[in-house]
Amino acid sequence: MRSNLKPLIAVTMGDPAGIGPEIAAKVFENNDIYKKCRALVVGDIPVMEETVTRAGDPIKIRKILTPAEGLYKKNVLNVLQAGMPSAKVCEPGKVSAAAGQVAFAAIKKAIQLAQNGEIAAIVTGPIHKASLNLAGHAFAGHTEIFAHFTHTRKYAMLLVHGNLRVVHVSTHVSLRRACDLVKKKRIQDVIFLLHEACLHFGISRPRIGVAGLNPHAGDSGLFGSEEEMEIEPAIRAAKRAGINVEGPIPADTLFSKARGGKYDGCVAMYHDQGHIPFKFDGFEWDEMTGTMKSVRGVNITLGLPIIRTSVDHGTAFDIAGKGIAHADALQLAIDYAIRMARYRAEHK
Repeated sequence: MRSNLKPLIAVTMGDPAGIGPEIAAKVFENNDIYKKCRALVVGDIPVMEETVTRAGDPIKIRKILTPAEGLYKKNVLNVLQAGMPSAKVCEPGKVSAAAGQVAFAAIKKAIQLAQNGEIAAIVTGPIHKASLNLAGHAFAGHTEIFAHFTHTRKYAMLLVHGNLRVVHVSTHVSLRRACDLVKKKRIQDVIFLLHEACLHFGISRPRIGVAGLNPHAGDSGLFGSEEEMEIEPAIRAAKRAGINVEGPIPADTLFSKARGGKYDGCVAMYHDQGHIPFKFDGFEWDEMTGTMKSVRGVNITLGLPIIRTSVDHGTAFDIAGKGIAHADALQLAIDYAIRMARYRAEHK
């Protein structure tokens, strides 16, 4: 059933010592955002006030207690306080327990809002894992936080930029451990999650390519047995379920084929196997300025009962507080959240 009401999106501020508050403010400077959705920031009001004042942004912060109180119109930035307001704004570029606690409180509050049905989707700003852990929250990252508080067991990280959509069998573990996690059941689950996600993006018959773990996808067992013992059986099982999937394909050719349009989605066996081609495609370094010229790409957590998208870059402590951060990745993450929220509303 189609709803004419624009989806309500919550953007978490991210680490207050990073570029999260700045890129959030920049997104709301572009008044086109309210043409697509209703959106608010969940975070720390003093931090967002300081960010807007420092940048001289022509927007007014509206303090709200619930999403329903928001005023979703031009030049208004609705901010919902998570936890206690900061007594002191965190110093840009510095790791601290205080910053980690502010970031964590925003994430937890946004999850609660989504679980209560008060918002349609969450878009997360970048966090710093060291600050998060100093604050006493022992999580490897956003994905694990969302899985924990939503009690989700089958989940995966999906990266999206243009034609390239990459999902991972494992992410934040050592490379040695990642090899041990290449198992039929997990690979099969990830293929199914990717297939479902592509449907949500409007791809009616997704074509999925699965990477091998070893050089040349094992070369018939010459360079390893994981392809024959784990990956191929998972692919056969997915095919029997009606999924259009191929592999295992050598990783050194899979991603270029996907970028060119042969596949709608790729399954990577471990973190860097998927992240390196993705960031090579979406990130652009500017040697003249010594900064990233562009950091385009979206991170989506699959398998959750709620929608979560994110930028796929870090806190950029080296440029935090300088007003030069790019908000293009955050805008893309919001666009994907809107698309997924609309699909979910129409297929209830």
